[in-house]
Amino acid sequence: MPEGDTVHHAANRMRPVLVGAVPQVDTPHPRFGRERWAERLGNRAVTSVDARGKHLLIRFEGDRVLHSHLRMTGHWGTYRAGQRWGRSARRAWLVLRARDAEVVQFDGPVLELLTAARARADQRMAGLGPDIVAGEAFDEADFLRRLRADDPTRPFGDALLDQRTVAGIGNLWKCEACFEAGIDPWRPTREIGDDEALSAVRAARPRMQQSARDGHQTRHKTIYGRAGRPCPRCGARIRQRGQWDDNRPTFWCAGCQR
Repeated sequence: MPEGDTVHHAANRMRPVLVGAVPQVDTPHPRFGRERWAERLGNRAVTSVDARGKHLLIRFEGDRVLHSHLRMTGHWGTYRAGQRWGRSARRAWLVLRARDAEVVQFDGPVLELLTAARARADQRMAGLGPDIVAGEAFDEADFLRRLRADDPTRPFGDALLDQRTVAGIGNLWKCEACFEAGIDPWRPTREIGDDEALSAVRAARPRMQQSARDGHQTRHKTIYGRAGRPCPRCGARIRQRGQWDDNRPTFWCAGCQR
C-alpha cells in the first residue's frame, strides 16, 4: 500500500502541473462513463493539490474536490506529454492534462468527486490523526492522546498503522520506526512509555519527509523485507510474521528490539 510519503511525493509532483491551470479531464475507466466529470470540471482551474496522510485532494474552483485513496493497488504518475506511462493505459482511471504534462491515476479503488463541504465533513479525513509528513511541526501531544485512547492490548507496531492515531504511517514505516527506536513491535501499547512512542515517530518523520521530497523510499529500508538476514545493528537474524487483525507482515529483530 502506498504510504503517506508516497502520496505526498505524488502531490509534490502534481502541484506545478495543475495548480493555476484549467486541465483537460479524461476518465477512460468505464466506471465513470455516466458521471460526466469532464463536463462538471470543465473551465475550472485547480486551486490546490494536498495530501493528508494517505489521502490526496485536488481542489477546483467552484467547490469541487477530487478525492483519491490508493489503498493497495493505486498509483499516481506525472509524465511529460508523449512520455510513456508507467502502467498500461487500460489501467488508467483519470487523466488530467495541463502545461504539456499528464497526471494519471491508475487502479485507484477510491476516486470520487465531492463538494468542498462534503470533503471537510468526511470522517475518513476529518478523523485522521496528526500527519507525520506534513508541516513544520508534528503534534506529539495529540498523537499520545490518541494512542492512549486506543486498545491498550494492541501491539504497538499495529497501533502505528491506525490512521486515527497518526496519519501516513504504513507497514514499511511501522517496521522501520520500531527498529530505529529499538522497540519490539509486538509489545502491548500499555507497556510502551510516552518517550518510547515519541522516539518511534521522531525516527520515522524526517525519513518520510525526505522520501516525500525525493521519492526514494527504498533507500530508507533497513529491516523491511529482509527476513532471515542478519540485523545490521546486532547481527541477530531478522524475523517476519503477520501481525494483529490485518496480518500485516512485520519485520523485527528479537536481538535488539525490546
